[in-house]
Amino acid sequence: MDYSDVSHFSQTWGLVYLVIMFLAGVVYALWPRNKDKFDHAANIPLEDD
Repeated sequence: MDYSDVSHFSQTWGLVYLVIMFLAGVVYALWPRNKDKFDHAANIPLEDD
């Protein structure tokens, strides 16, 4: 396995991996069960201690 093999593999399957990870992050962020957690985190700067 030389540089061109590794480069070809990373250019093809690396893109697939990054797209899958991006979609997983979007699904996690938009999952209805996580709404309360994100709303609370968004309001932390507005809270008075």
